[in-house]
Formats: sequence, C-alpha cells, structure tokens
Amino acid sequence: MNLCNPAYVRELLQRYSLAPQKCFGQNFLINADIPARIAGSSALGADCGWGGGEPCADENVCALEIGPGLGAMTRELSELYSKVVAVEIDRGLIPVLGETLADCPNVSVVNEDFMKLDLSSFLKEQFGERPVRVCANLPYYITSPILMAILEGVKPSEKPQVQSVTVLVQSEVADRLCAKAGSGEYGSITASVALCGTAKKLFTVPPGSFYPAPKVNSAVCQITLYKNGIRDAFEGLPEDDEELDRFVAKVKKMIAAAFGMRRKTLTNALSGMAAKAEIEAALERMGLRADIRGEKLSAADFVRLGLEMENGGDGNE
Repeated sequence: MNLCNPAYVRELLQRYSLAPQKCFGQNFLINADIPARIAGSSALGADCGWGGGEPCADENVCALEIGPGLGAMTRELSELYSKVVAVEIDRGLIPVLGETLADCPNVSVVNEDFMKLDLSSFLKEQFGERPVRVCANLPYYITSPILMAILEGVKPSEKPQVQSVTVLVQSEVADRLCAKAGSGEYGSITASVALCGTAKKLFTVPPGSFYPAPKVNSAVCQITLYKNGIRDAFEGLPEDDEELDRFVAKVKKMIAAAFGMRRKTLTNALSGMAAKAEIEAALERMGLRADIRGEKLSAADFVRLGLEMENGGDGNE
C-alpha cells in the first residue's frame, strides 16, 4: 500500500467513489519523502532532513493531525509517537482511513470540523494531561484561522498543552509567519504568532508533490510554543493571571487595529483605544517616532507599548 503513489491514490479514491474536494481544500501528497520529513521534523522539533526521522524522544508526547486525507502522514506519525489522533472533516474519507490505518493501533480518527471543536476540552478528552504536537497539511483557504485556533486555544496565563505546530502551508503564508518586523511579508498574523511562540520555515514543497497539483509553491513551517506561556518570552508582564489574560487581549486588539489600518500612523490606528497624546508619549519613551506605522513594531514592541500605555513608563526602563 503506497499512499503516495499517484496511480494507487486514484484507484483508492475511485474504489470509494471519491475525488479531491475543493470545498475542503484537498491536495493529497504524492511524494513519499514529504510526509516522512514533516512527521520526522515534528518529532525532532527541527528539520529532520530527507529520509525521515527518529521517534519522539519523549514517549509521553502525543501527536494531533488535522486533515489526515488518505493517511500518508498519519502512518508516518504512528511510527514516531505513542498516540496519534487525526481529525478529519470529510466523512467520505472515514472508511478510507479505516482501511489505510487498519494496522496502526495507536491511531484514532475523529470525524469532526476542527474549527468547531473546543480545543482545550478536546485535547484533555483525547490526551489527558500529556503534551501534544500538532502536524498538518493545511487547506490554503483556512490556514490562518486554524493556526490561530490552535495558538489561542489556551489562556496566556496557562502552560500550553500543545508544544509545537508543524504545518504544510502556502509558501507565502510561511514567509509571513516567519517575517521580520518592517519587511514586506510582515503582518498581523506574524505578530500574533510571536505572542505565542517562535516560527521557523523548514523547507519548500513544489506543486508536483500533490494530487491535484496546486498552482503555487508550498512550504513547511514549524511554530514552537513558549514552554510555560507568554511569560517565558516577555518581561514586565502582569503577575496576576487574570490581569495577564486581560493585558494580552489588549495587545492582540492593538495588533489587529494597527494592521487593520496599515496606511495610518500607529497613533491614529490606536486612537480608539487611548488618547493620541498618551500613545505618542508611550512611543517617545520607547525611543520611537510619533508617526511610526504599526508594521515597524515587533511583537515585543507591541507588548512594551501596551505596558507603557498602562503604566506611564513606571518600572519600564
């Protein structure tokens, strides 16, 4: 059974009277090296290179796959993790997965729409308190909502159960996730992801690796979440958990406002949240121009700006 052989994939789909569904963004991998490298990179926590990887060093860690498709990457994950749960929205693929994963006793397939899950409750239900690494070949049309659902599935004050997210996405999306502040690719999702963890582009995947072939290049990106939450990455945050959750929500709102009105200066973009004089004074204490635009600020800058606006510079040298 070669789930990456184009002829076998077509035969398997025909046998179940199925075809790739555009509504679900289905592009099945037909290059066996790709799912092996993605799964191996997930288990290693870095790019494992060609040839696959070794089992996850921590046997307690589990894998969550979003959109297993025909099960090519699911099978790779089953060899590297003690437990794998795959969430598939397409009910037509459930009997197919029953066949292709029949010899993988450590894999469970759940027929659900991932975006409708209460992720925190789902993780506890499926994995208990065990840490989880997410792996996925994501549909292009819903990449950002899925990523943010994962990253924001836990309160900032809590230790995340998800350790990392290793995903195959459109190449330009990977560039945005990993962009530097001020670059052309930098955007709201870049800063929002950086509040939760660090993103790194691992490798690119050409269109010919898929059936059907997309019209654009793809890339694998790995987001490593901060081990104990946002306090691992930024200084000066509120010590009280409720205050921290409130503050981070405010910073996210600032980021959304800044990038929602990119042509405006940051002072004008945030004018609905605070007086312009207050914003300008905070920027001045940070050594930034009053007419700076939001795209020039990193996630750390947005956090610092939020603290300056709340504390008036007290204790933030």
